Amino acid sequence: MNVDRAPATRSIVFHEGRLGRPERERLLGQQGCAVWLTGLSGSGKSTIARALEAVLYDEGRLVYVLDGDNLRHGLNADLGFSPADRRENVRRTGEVAALFADAGVIAVAALISPFASDREQVRRAVGAPNFIEVYLDVPLAVCEERDPKGMYRKARAGLMAEFTGISSPYEPPASPDLVLRTAEAGVEECVQSIRRELQKRGILPAP
Repeated sequence: MNVDRAPATRSIVFHEGRLGRPERERLLGQQGCAVWLTGLSGSGKSTIARALEAVLYDEGRLVYVLDGDNLRHGLNADLGFSPADRRENVRRTGEVAALFADAGVIAVAALISPFASDREQVRRAVGAPNFIEVYLDVPLAVCEERDPKGMYRKARAGLMAEFTGISSPYEPPASPDLVLRTAEAGVEECVQSIRRELQKRGILPAP
């Protein structure tokens, strides 16, 4: 875990423990990481995150999903949807993902996370070797057609301000670690693509 981000003051000191990440990973028999699913609303982030969670759990892995909507009921309940609040939403979630990864847990984050600079900040927090940015590349028209929460209709009607893809921008990753096109590939295929990426990095054992 990157610990170089704390303010440079005399009163804030990072305390190292007797046990570190290697010991925690050895206890769990796995490597911690953050699988970061990013894409427009309706692209399938939560669906794939939960499917991946189930598959990894069945394989005996300690895995936890950080769902953007769920976090807004607690950790990020004080945040709105202004650009500044969205950045803070991603920053906080990234810090939690970094802690989970440091604990040896496979954290699966499902957030729109529209701004490239914020996702890069999370990559630094987690550590590049343990951060897997997964871009769900789905046409806006397909996401609008799905519209599981009815939010695109509200945004088009002017009832929702700062809605990503309509009245607020989404910055696609320039070099994602993995691209999933859920308009063309099924959930199981997408999950297996992520598993292969985890295997390639040595986070999961090779088949």
